[in-house]
Amino acid sequence: MLGMCKERIIKVLFLNKQPLSKYKVSKEAGASFSWTHEFLQELERLKLVSGTKVKDVNGLINYWLGFRKAQQHREYMVQEPLNAVKKAGLKYAITTYYAENIVQQFLFPSRLDIYIREEDLGVWHKALTKSGLYGKGNIRVLIDSSGLFKAEKIKGISIVCLPQLIVDLKKEGGPCEEAAEMLIERLKKDVCSI
Repeated sequence: MLGMCKERIIKVLFLNKQPLSKYKVSKEAGASFSWTHEFLQELERLKLVSGTKVKDVNGLINYWLGFRKAQQHREYMVQEPLNAVKKAGLKYAITTYYAENIVQQFLFPSRLDIYIREEDLGVWHKALTKSGLYGKGNIRVLIDSSGLFKAEKIKGISIVCLPQLIVDLKKEGGPCEEAAEMLIERLKKDVCSI
């Protein structure tokens, strides 16, 4: 639970172009003010932020990677995976290969990874087995709602926010790390930094 709270605070810091008060960060992240204040002090001691301004983009990404746990997931093999996900009509946010391909078109979209809410797992399972097979495949369902926080619509598709995409690509490894580094350069231009 604390890991998810830290993630939300970090996303708020990365996604705001104007400096926010610590109170506003806590409200946007859905965290208590006292806990947010304490966490921001920790980030300041590590010289990753100054107040609510990101000071070290790479350092903050690496800090996030340090506590990020692997998500519980299921896999499916479905023809036209993106259409199957849209057709399900449920809340989701895509990440890794497909999301990166939509955002910067560097990676081949070999697998569709989607974040879902745990309470929707049964409905997702029904929808995906109706149009495909359960087991190793081209769709990986990440049973973790953290990717839904601050997700955005691009071309009618719900995609994780840029900082989340970077962390997920780095966790994936291989060519995804190179794609993540390219996205970090874009994030550095957008972030409210010193």
